[in-house]
Amino acid sequence: MADPSQQRCVRGSRRRIAVAILAVGALLAGAGCSGTSELEAAAPDSPVSGYGSDPASGSASGSSSPAVQLSPAVAAQLDAAINRVLQKAGVPGAIVGLSIPGNGTYTKAFGVADRSTNTAMTTDLNMRIGSVTKTFTVTALLRLVDAGKVGLDDPIGKYVTGVPNGDRITLRQLADMRSGLYPYTSDQDFVNLLASHPTRAFTPQELLAYGFKHPVAFEPGSQFQYSNTNTVLLGMVVEKVSGQSLQDYLKQQVIVPAGLQHTVFPTDASFPDPHARGYTNQTPNGSTVDATDWNPSWGWAAGAMISNLADLQTWAGVLATGSLLSPGTQAQRMQALPTGYPNTGYGLGVFVDNGWVGHNGSLPGYQSLVLYLPSAKATLVVLTNTDVGYQGSENSTLFGEEITRIVTPGNVFSLPAMPSTSASPSSSGSASSSASSSGSPSGSPSGSPSGSSSGSPSAPSSAPSSVPPSGLSPSASGSGLPGAGVS
Repeated sequence: MADPSQQRCVRGSRRRIAVAILAVGALLAGAGCSGTSELEAAAPDSPVSGYGSDPASGSASGSSSPAVQLSPAVAAQLDAAINRVLQKAGVPGAIVGLSIPGNGTYTKAFGVADRSTNTAMTTDLNMRIGSVTKTFTVTALLRLVDAGKVGLDDPIGKYVTGVPNGDRITLRQLADMRSGLYPYTSDQDFVNLLASHPTRAFTPQELLAYGFKHPVAFEPGSQFQYSNTNTVLLGMVVEKVSGQSLQDYLKQQVIVPAGLQHTVFPTDASFPDPHARGYTNQTPNGSTVDATDWNPSWGWAAGAMISNLADLQTWAGVLATGSLLSPGTQAQRMQALPTGYPNTGYGLGVFVDNGWVGHNGSLPGYQSLVLYLPSAKATLVVLTNTDVGYQGSENSTLFGEEITRIVTPGNVFSLPAMPSTSASPSSSGSASSSASSSGSPSGSPSGSPSGSSSGSPSAPSSAPSSVPPSGLSPSASGSGLPGAGVS
């Protein structure tokens, strides 16, 4: 964290906002300030061994060791580890759900859901899930693939006009983050507007216009770059081909068939009760505020959804096993290609990290982590009511790492820190971290604005130079994942 670009990413509260805002999209963002490139070279036509997938089974491959029994002694270890993270990272509250068939379950809430009243967090609360939304949007697209209504190798220009390179960028490349399209959450005008008017409503067309002002970063399919622009376009394809709103199609073709009862795609800032209050420091002066009622429309198909622990535990298995898709389509989804970061690959709207399959999410006020370990059929869900990071990491990643270190020591989840997809209003053009000062993916909804700073692993030295400013983070930038904004 000593080079000039990393120092720039922590200057000024206004800049921190910009980055955090994009957290909505994040996929991998772990997020601390990083001077490494946001564009990572990767072989476009082959899955990566170790963290990739077995096309025949659609399950994540890689080394693993048996999960431990969730005994009272192990539960006590988990309690202590989660409370340590809660305290050191300053997280108001967290909900954790862990299930390992044959080894037991662990479900618990920690901390407070509302700082003003000190109301305790409970396991039934609704939460904004940021970039985990991407897993729903891409599943909707894949349902259309199975219905024979679209092809993964169709060009996006067949469905949406005006897309740069639209005649050559395929739906597959949008879903696996290899289009080269500029992340709208990195556009400085967008960042400034969202920072100043967080309750403003955006249309998908408005969001895309911010990204389309910029040149494409690379040839379609040649590199990996987390971008909320990709998922917004896929949401528009779903609407055009289905003839329904994305909200209605998701409900009828994904949410209901998956058996989810508390998962919604809001069209405004409404928030079903009961829900936790969410806190962010993605503000003009860096102060921490209540972001519960900020409008998530800027994340739309990339990060606007709401869910709860029980539904996300179900969804983790549905997503990783492909129960809503044909085996062939699920196998394509699980072809996790290189991201340029150790032990981390990205498939069609899903990442694989040290054997765990799923996604993370982050947007102002909230972070989420939804994971499934095929080798143990284990499910892990973490939900928190802040996107503020800690020493360069997303708070959700910190919880995930501590929990898996105890229960699946052969498969320790730890998304590497990646550059944020969010841009900073400052004009420097350096990538900043999503977990703390930017919103991370969790991409751009990624991490939190201020709390980021150090301790994040750097990207491979062979990575090509970055396209200013954009990236992979989930938290403030549009999603969470490693923190990416809509995370």
